[in-house]
Amino acid sequence: MDITLQLHSPDPEVRRLAVMELPYSDEVDDIVPPLTTALADPSPQVRLEAAKALEGFEELDMLEQLVTLLKDPDPGVREAVAHTLAELKEPASAPPLLPYLSDDTPWVQAAALHAIKALRVPEALEPALTALHSPHPEVRREAVGVLAYLKRTQTLDELTRLAVRDSEPEVRRAAVGALGFASESGDVDVQLTLSRALGDGVWQVREEAAATIGKLGLQAGIPSLVTAMDDDYWQVRLKAARSLGRLRARDALAALGAALDHPISNLRKEAVIALGELRDSRAIPFLEHALTDIDPDVRKLSRLALAQLGMPEAVSPTSAGGAA
Repeated sequence: MDITLQLHSPDPEVRRLAVMELPYSDEVDDIVPPLTTALADPSPQVRLEAAKALEGFEELDMLEQLVTLLKDPDPGVREAVAHTLAELKEPASAPPLLPYLSDDTPWVQAAALHAIKALRVPEALEPALTALHSPHPEVRREAVGVLAYLKRTQTLDELTRLAVRDSEPEVRRAAVGALGFASESGDVDVQLTLSRALGDGVWQVREEAAATIGKLGLQAGIPSLVTAMDDDYWQVRLKAARSLGRLRARDALAALGAALDHPISNLRKEAVIALGELRDSRAIPFLEHALTDIDPDVRKLSRLALAQLGMPEAVSPTSAGGAA
């Protein structure tokens, strides 16, 4: 069946499938008119596919209609529209989005904040700061994302507050991650906040804090990271190991060496990489032990780490008793 006929089929499933095929069809020279029609389709599934189809296309002709769909009653459509607008990364999409940053409807406000964050629009600063006090966690989370992209030092107080005091883990985690974008390593409040976040009751927040300390190069965070190497969750230990390697934290030698006996191979790999980054000859016995690891990737990384420490002969698989 001709795709044009499919787009006008009385069956919404046929229309939905036709919209999915539009970007790849040779039958339609200009996809803007049919997609414009599809964005107003009575079926939410068709509208959703139309919004998705626009991702990656700079179709600013239908920008206003896309923004209007942030009020669509179907949450899937709203999510697809927000994602498409965010992917466009087109400054022209900012002005029509700005009024929605303070919308009375929480999901509309959250979607607008999500869509505008990558544009780094200065006019979004005040609405985002106001949105941090929303009673709705999804709004606060997306507002944090806007502030992270803007990288303004005046937002640090708010971000540090949310990182340790917000009632919702997803907001605390977003705020902890945002500190990595918005701050400088010399900020004492940020250092204290991230160390406190490593003691958060939710492991995802601790994981984010461990990663952010390394991104910022916070030497003052090393003791907290060493403690995090005993975390109940291996995901937290992995990020702590990565950050300790970045920081060349020689005080973490024993903690990283102990991680080589953990049952999760991804953590063992990260520990091996970190031991090599320490540039400390005391790591050699740990790395030689790792040459016998059951995981070939751990063995390979061990040889490379030993080479970093001045033992190039370890790069040869034969140095590990023939283990590859």
